[in-house]
Amino acid sequence: MDKLIEQFSDEFRSAWRFRWWALLAAAVVAVLGWITVFTLPDRFEADARVFVDTRSALKPVLVGLTVEQDVNAQLNFVRQSLLTGPQLRKIAEQTGILSPLVTDPAAQARVLTGMAERIAITVRSASERDNDRDAGAIYSLSYQDRDRTRSLHVIEVLLNTLVEQTLGGKRQGSESAQKFLEAQIRDYEHRLRAAEDKLAEFKKQNIGLMPTEQGGYFAQLQAEIDAARKAETDLSIMTSRRAELARQMRGESVITAAGSMPVVGSTGVSSGSDTLTRIKETQARLDELLLRFTDKHPDVIATRQTLEELQKRRTAEIESLKRGDANAVAASGAGSNPVYQSIQLALNQADVEIASLRGELAQHRAKAAELRQRLDTAPQVEAEYAQLNRDYDVNKAQYTALVANYQKARLGEQADNAGSVRFEIVQPPTANFAPVFPRRGLFLAGALFLALVVGGALAYLLHLVKPVVGSARSLTLLTGIPVLGVVSSAFPGKLQSAAKRDLLQFAAGVACLLIGFAIVLALNWSGFRLGPAAPVVG
Repeated sequence: MDKLIEQFSDEFRSAWRFRWWALLAAAVVAVLGWITVFTLPDRFEADARVFVDTRSALKPVLVGLTVEQDVNAQLNFVRQSLLTGPQLRKIAEQTGILSPLVTDPAAQARVLTGMAERIAITVRSASERDNDRDAGAIYSLSYQDRDRTRSLHVIEVLLNTLVEQTLGGKRQGSESAQKFLEAQIRDYEHRLRAAEDKLAEFKKQNIGLMPTEQGGYFAQLQAEIDAARKAETDLSIMTSRRAELARQMRGESVITAAGSMPVVGSTGVSSGSDTLTRIKETQARLDELLLRFTDKHPDVIATRQTLEELQKRRTAEIESLKRGDANAVAASGAGSNPVYQSIQLALNQADVEIASLRGELAQHRAKAAELRQRLDTAPQVEAEYAQLNRDYDVNKAQYTALVANYQKARLGEQADNAGSVRFEIVQPPTANFAPVFPRRGLFLAGALFLALVVGGALAYLLHLVKPVVGSARSLTLLTGIPVLGVVSSAFPGKLQSAAKRDLLQFAAGVACLLIGFAIVLALNWSGFRLGPAAPVVG
């Protein structure tokens, strides 16, 4: 450590020889630096902040009723357009940054590029969460210019343009959408009318061949075939039922029941004219005659002969009933039998049902035959009709959707006019009276520090160019020969006096440099500047 300190001391003493050159270089660099700092133009910064609320009270109410536009995308587009393109040129011309006298395209491009570099537009979420877009956003705008008034003017124009272009772009987008929808609605209205006319004309030309509620051609044909089969089955069942009823009517039980029913007249005595009644009356008379006469009595013999004839006649009538002879019904008295009557009624109903089913079967067969005759034309008509209906349905659905979207677009425009997007100025355009660039006090101190570094570096460089030996140790290191002794100065007092005087002079020089630094600081605080004055807004 001692060796290092001793070496540093030797180096410092060797470089101390060139202290005046170092002081001169430091003074020159400091003065040049201070002049440069005073020639730097002032830059004033104006800024403003605006809160953009895209979730106003109207938005939840209008969900599904309006065509939603991405306001954030519109804001980003406007923000980008403010920094490039015609919009930046318009702002530059409006604020006087781009003079009409500047006609050179390259010069204009440089002015616009410099202006864009001094504009800063940042956005952050109004919520503590940066990715919460629903909470709204805060847009910060800042601009630096040599003229404070012009910086304020530029910020005002930027702020107004951001608001107006966003709302105007939203309105313009809504108007463009409405114009497009109006044109499409007119077009589809014409198409819909043409489709309706074609459909009506087609129906007129193909009456009777149109698909019905029961379906198309093949569905109707299959329905008629199925209906004919069902009618055939029902007719077969009803025919079997009628045959069974007819068989029951000719059965022994029905005929026997018919023969055992008495016929009561209006006087309460049997007064029927059928065979069975006469047999009963004859048998009653025979029984009465046998009570008074013998078997040989002529009246008894005559009555028995009559009874035998009636019984033979009754037997013939029963045989006729079994054969189904209708003339034998009245003679036999079967018509007054409830059993016979019920079977006869069921038989009559079966006959009616059979006749109805035969008519229905004939009708279905005729309809099926008629449909089969149309086999070559009906499917083609049905296909054309289905195509016309599809065209009509497509045009109608598209027309209805366009009308609904048009209503949404109009409602959205009215909502925009009512304030669906809210802009609130958080901080109006403001600018400090002190420039934000350059920080002259810091730059002046930096120039002084740089000057001192340059002076020290120059002294050390001259020491390296013209080295000297300042101690016995250095000489030993340089020659490799040990130094046996050192001869001191003959007049050390004079040497010390000269060194003190020289040190005082150097200190005075350094003090002058520091005084100069204090003077430039005072000039800076007083507003002293070098170079052209700040431009004035035109």
